[in-house]
Amino acid sequence: MGESVAAYRDEPNVAHDSTTETYVACKLMLDNWRWAGVPFYIRTGKYMAAHKTEIAICFKKAPHSMFRKTTVANMDANWLIIRIQPHEGIEIEFAAKRPGPNVNLSKVNMDFDYKTFFAVAPSTGYETLLYDCMSGDATLFQRADNVEFAWQAIQPILNAWAQNPPDGLPNYKSGSFGPKAADDLLARDGFAWRDLLHNLTHE
Repeated sequence: MGESVAAYRDEPNVAHDSTTETYVACKLMLDNWRWAGVPFYIRTGKYMAAHKTEIAICFKKAPHSMFRKTTVANMDANWLIIRIQPHEGIEIEFAAKRPGPNVNLSKVNMDFDYKTFFAVAPSTGYETLLYDCMSGDATLFQRADNVEFAWQAIQPILNAWAQNPPDGLPNYKSGSFGPKAADDLLARDGFAWRDLLHNLTHE
């Protein structure tokens, strides 16, 4: 983050008219009783504004106003963020009432940072995986059936993409948040992506 990066098509040995995928944003729905009606929005790409791997769970707002006849017309959603890389931890984001007689809310965070709490240096690169291989610990590795199920979901998309190439890619600028089409994907459902630069106190 903060470094100037070249566009993918400007990289050495990359064709200037390349249509190689470097970004994806999608909406997934799971057809089972537990997750019926819950949308999963996924995005990943090269040279984005920040390097983060996280799962952000947005809690559904209550259907009625909890603070009627106050200055609080609408409350922001509550979030549970599970940070996977590069700063492992768990964060809860919610609204709290400011001290005083009036109902005024402020967004607050409860934050568990793995590295800070345990005061240990994090592993680098593939250090953890290589050590687990040598010690026979398969905890961080996918089972073969999980990999097969993943390809069963993705391969039809790749096949359709190959058979019907898009007429113009929704390109995005290196170091940005991705193409506008990704924002439109969530806007259609009344949502928006979380800011990738949100809460950089761990950087």
